[in-house]
Amino acid sequence: MTYAMLNAYSVSFCLLPLGALLFDILIGDPRTSFHPVALIGRMISLFEKSLLKPHASSFMKKTSGGLLVFLVLTLTYEIIWYVCTCLDKLDTWEAVVGRALLLSLAISPRSLAEAGFEIRHYLVKKNIKEARRKVGWIVGRDTGHLSAGEVTRATVETVAENIVDGVIAPLFFAALGGVPLAFLYRAVNTLDSMVGYKNEKYSDFGMIAARTDDIFNYIPARITGLLLLGAVCLLRLDIVSAVKTFWHDASKHPSPNSGIPESIVAGALHIQLGGVNYYGGIPSHRATMGQADEALTSDHIKKTVWLMYVTTLLFVLIYAGGSFYLYYSSGSF
Repeated sequence: MTYAMLNAYSVSFCLLPLGALLFDILIGDPRTSFHPVALIGRMISLFEKSLLKPHASSFMKKTSGGLLVFLVLTLTYEIIWYVCTCLDKLDTWEAVVGRALLLSLAISPRSLAEAGFEIRHYLVKKNIKEARRKVGWIVGRDTGHLSAGEVTRATVETVAENIVDGVIAPLFFAALGGVPLAFLYRAVNTLDSMVGYKNEKYSDFGMIAARTDDIFNYIPARITGLLLLGAVCLLRLDIVSAVKTFWHDASKHPSPNSGIPESIVAGALHIQLGGVNYYGGIPSHRATMGQADEALTSDHIKKTVWLMYVTTLLFVLIYAGGSFYLYYSSGSF
């Protein structure tokens, strides 16, 4: 590989997250059954049919669930690695663009924003029926009887939580190991969203998937927390309340990671998240975060989306700037 090619690849590594974010903003997440994450989901469903035996012992279900995780992660990484290898056979900058486009499919800031703003639109128009229907697409709880405030709470919680899952974590793993590792993370996250439930069907079979997701999100969630506090400052929201709420309430969340962004958003916006949700008609209480100083309104969705975008931009700029600095200081340029 020539020196010029090495330089090009060095620059491409620095620009990869910026290019991915730009593609996401311009193109968004294509709604197709051939989307890589959709294909990962179909792979999981296919393996689940073979591996999940309803009458097996708890140990065997956990073992089968572990095998599911191993198979899905291994195949996902190998397939994306092969695609990237094929891209590298193109001209250098074509390969760079191809990798950035592929990485854009692993992140979802535009999809999160579009979902949030669509629900907000129906709330503003006082079309609560359609708002309930749309929020049902992005949450697992029952939504048929939610009030406008509860629709807002569900939307804010989902957007806040997915700042980690849908944006920062895949970019973080791309920084560590390129596009294949970013998609390996997306496979971890998809496994958790499909089988990582604490119910009769999945409590044993999905245990390893859920634990793997907790482990993979541990560092990205804390990076997100720091960047989200920076976004709170930049948007001139209440940083003191955000820090206090994070300190007192983040650990109350059943997830060791999701409580970080949700508690910061709750404090920054002076709202209360958590409370009673219904799943299949059965109530489930989750500890509350933040104080209900303000009634939940559609404007809180807009503010949460802006917090998501500013947090994303901060990570991308730090990633690109840090990479350029390391390469420059090492004499690669």
